[in-house]
Amino acid sequence: MTIQHIFQFVSKASQASATEVYVVGGFVRDELLGIPDKKDLDFVVLGSGIEFARKFDEMYVGESALVEFPDFDTARFVIMDEKREKSVFELEFAGARTEKYKDNSRKPEVMATSLEEDLKRRDFTVNAMARKVIASGLSSKIVDPFHGQQNLKNKTLQTPLDPDETFFEDPLRMLRAARFAAQLNFSLKEEVLLSIHKNRERIKIISQERIQEELMKLLATNVPSVGLQLLHGTKLLDEFLPEVAALAGVEEVKGYKHKENLSHTFAVVDNIATYSKKPLLRFAGLMHDIAKPETKKFDPSRGWTFDMHEHLGKKMTWEICKRLRMKKQDIQYVAELVRWHLQPIALMDEGVTDSAVRRLIVNLQEDLDDLLILCRADVTTGNQSKKKKRLTNYDRLEKRIAEVLEKDKLRAFQSPVRGEEIMEICGLKPGPTVGEIKEEIERAILDGEIPNEYEAAKEYFEKMKDRYIQKAKDWEFIDNKQ
Repeated sequence: MTIQHIFQFVSKASQASATEVYVVGGFVRDELLGIPDKKDLDFVVLGSGIEFARKFDEMYVGESALVEFPDFDTARFVIMDEKREKSVFELEFAGARTEKYKDNSRKPEVMATSLEEDLKRRDFTVNAMARKVIASGLSSKIVDPFHGQQNLKNKTLQTPLDPDETFFEDPLRMLRAARFAAQLNFSLKEEVLLSIHKNRERIKIISQERIQEELMKLLATNVPSVGLQLLHGTKLLDEFLPEVAALAGVEEVKGYKHKENLSHTFAVVDNIATYSKKPLLRFAGLMHDIAKPETKKFDPSRGWTFDMHEHLGKKMTWEICKRLRMKKQDIQYVAELVRWHLQPIALMDEGVTDSAVRRLIVNLQEDLDDLLILCRADVTTGNQSKKKKRLTNYDRLEKRIAEVLEKDKLRAFQSPVRGEEIMEICGLKPGPTVGEIKEEIERAILDGEIPNEYEAAKEYFEKMKDRYIQKAKDWEFIDNKQ
């Protein structure tokens, strides 16, 4: 299945229903920019978007799924691979419409309209172009009422309407401006920047889920700092991530200055982008020093300190991620990376024992590789000699980790003596004592007292179990039926 095949099916459905259909937005923009074919296509239907999508569904041959959104006269058509395991293309069919938010509403009002009025409601002129779907594929004529092609040539983002009107109607467009600036490497017109600053508080009517989704798209760009700097400069960042905005600025006491933490943080995010395509890992970079303003102190003997900022940072990260309605497993991932991002530095000394390395491996498990990427990205010094030395230290640590992993078989580490066996031998009910016994066995392995093997762990368990059984008796955890 190719995009051309999709246009053929759309054309057949268009003729069968006597309905004009246009491909709009990102496809037209990216085609003019020479960017490879997109997997997401948006179509404007001069009629009912849902009725046309149903007609398209009737005519399409292949694995697919249709989801309708009646309130918006919109339908999403997902084309699946032959095994129905993943989507190949996602098509959206929408009736030509206008959308406007009420002053304090998170849900827009939707009304049917003409093609030009539909394009007028788009966020930027470069996304307000359309091409009609015809029998041969696409019309050569580009519907461009707001000079999007000229803005593409100038690499500028401009709104079809007065930017105050555009951003008031849908405040999420202000965040999209930052994302497109980073994604396309475009600049914003001065009046657009001023309007974002002026209307920034209106972002509060947008749901946290939509803000999070747009932020992750920004972080997925090649150089996220382009958009992040724009958010900071317009103070839009203050409205939904004030903790990040608080990283800005440098204090001086007795001639001592600390590092400018906001620019450092943005540099870390960019560095991560050179190592990994994971937006969530880049978000961890955005969060890694989040607690520095709260822990900042000046010590005459040490200079500026940020003691324990990784611990408070973990707590703050949980709060921020929950506010952004992130998934629990994603919150856990980001918070743990923030908590442990300083630990590898403490393992650089040659005298560090295997025990310390084991604990890092066990605490991070499958996220260890991402932690090391974050740590490498945290090296933002302009001193090339110092930078090379620190990165070489990480090379050495990674080699050490690989050696300990190979020797101790620590992936997915847990006590070789399982809970069921502990309960059976000790006559214990499920409860905290069973967990304490497992933790004691795991501690002995991590400290190198016994190898990570069942027989050695079982022997150690037999020697130490009695004191835990006595404790269980004291707390009445013994199963009296034994």
